[in-house]
Amino acid sequence: MTLWLGGTELVTQLLLLLLAFVLSAVIGIERERRLKSAGLRTHILVGLGSALFTLISAYGFTSLGHAAPDPSRIAAQVVTGIGFVGAGVIFVNRGNVVGLTTAASIWVTAAVGMACGAGLPVLAVAGTALHLVAVGTLPTAERLLRRTAGTTLVVLAARTGDTVTRVLELCTQAGVKARVDELGAAGDRDRVELHVRVRGSGVETGRLVDELAAVPGVASVRAVDGSEAGGW
Repeated sequence: MTLWLGGTELVTQLLLLLLAFVLSAVIGIERERRLKSAGLRTHILVGLGSALFTLISAYGFTSLGHAAPDPSRIAAQVVTGIGFVGAGVIFVNRGNVVGLTTAASIWVTAAVGMACGAGLPVLAVAGTALHLVAVGTLPTAERLLRRTAGTTLVVLAARTGDTVTRVLELCTQAGVKARVDELGAAGDRDRVELHVRVRGSGVETGRLVDELAAVPGVASVRAVDGSEAGGW
C-alpha cells in the first residue's frame, strides 16, 4: 500500500508524470510556434493523459489489493483512442489535406507519454528529440529535394467537356515523366486547377506546355519551381 503512504514508488510515478508533462510541453511549444491548430495545451493534455492511463493500467488496481492485471490492457486503448483526437485536426482545404503533421505530432506525444508512464524515461526523451529533428530539420531537406524534383505546371482548365481528360492524356503520353499531384477546384466554379509535376529536359517540358496550352478549354498553363509548389 505504498501508493497511499507516499513511498518511493509513488515518488517515481509522480516524477514520470512530471517528465511526461515537460516533454509534451516541448513538443507543444514547437507546434504553437508554427500556429498549428493543436498547440501547447493540447499536446500537454495528450501526453499527460497517456502517461496517466499507462500508470493506472500498471499500478491502479494493485493499490486496492487486487491481483496485478495485464498492464497492456488500458494502455493499448490509448493507441486506438488517440487516433480520434488526431483525426480532429485533419481537414481538406481546396483539395489539400492539411493537419497531417500535427496529427502525427499528437500521436508521437501520446507515445512519449506512454513511454514515461511505462518507466522508460530515456526512450521518451529520445523520442522527443527525434521528433524535434524531424519537424525542425527535415523540412529544409524536403525543400532541397523539391528544387531538384523538376518543374510543376499549374493548369487552369474548364470543368465541363473532355478538357481535363485531354490534359491527363497528354501528361501520360508526354516524353517526360509527368505526374498529377493535385486536382482541385479553382476560384472560378467553372474551372479546375491541376498541378502536374514534370521531370525532363527543358525542350520536352516546353513542348508539353505548348501542347497543354493548345487544348480547347485550357485557360492558362504556368510553370513554378519545386520550392514554390512545396507550400500546398
